[in-house]
Amino acid sequence: MAELIQVTGPLSEPVTTAEAKAHLRVDIADDDDLIEVLVGAARRTFEQLNGRSLFTTTWALTLDGWPGDGIVALPRPPLQSVTHIKYFDTAGTEYTWDAANYAVEVGRTPGRVSLGYGKSWPGENLRPGSPIVVTYVSGWTTTAAIPQEYKAAILLLVGHWYANRENVITTGAVPKVVPMGFESLMLMDRV
Repeated sequence: MAELIQVTGPLSEPVTTAEAKAHLRVDIADDDDLIEVLVGAARRTFEQLNGRSLFTTTWALTLDGWPGDGIVALPRPPLQSVTHIKYFDTAGTEYTWDAANYAVEVGRTPGRVSLGYGKSWPGENLRPGSPIVVTYVSGWTTTAAIPQEYKAAILLLVGHWYANRENVITTGAVPKVVPMGFESLMLMDRV
């Protein structure tokens, strides 16, 4: 079983507070803090539902054993780089596997690590409980590189949350869930 753990998050958001305010047509500073929180929450919601990292984020993928097919798919594309692969033997000794033993495929979705030609996984007996950790970096490096439709989805979700502080509209006799165009944009390239 694999588990994905965020090691470090993005240092900025794909949509600025000023861009969100322009989208919302808000020209006062009173709600700036709220709008900033909504932008961060919308980005995290997008990433969780779409399966991508929008900005540079470091992840640790833990594995219970070496994959039989020689390939480790790395969630949350786009993959930038693999920092290292570490593993622990039954005595608890930590090893860093030499990068010369594997290939990193950043151009795939999702990116992946595969055994190098003629190479095999390390032979040490692995400790129980996720003994392998692949640490890697994913996400786009600049705001300009992030697809516009992803930014539009975030703005739509921010707009929805700002205008509808609750998930249900109670106008009329029957309460209704508020429809969102965010879902159609977000699910477009879901991984």
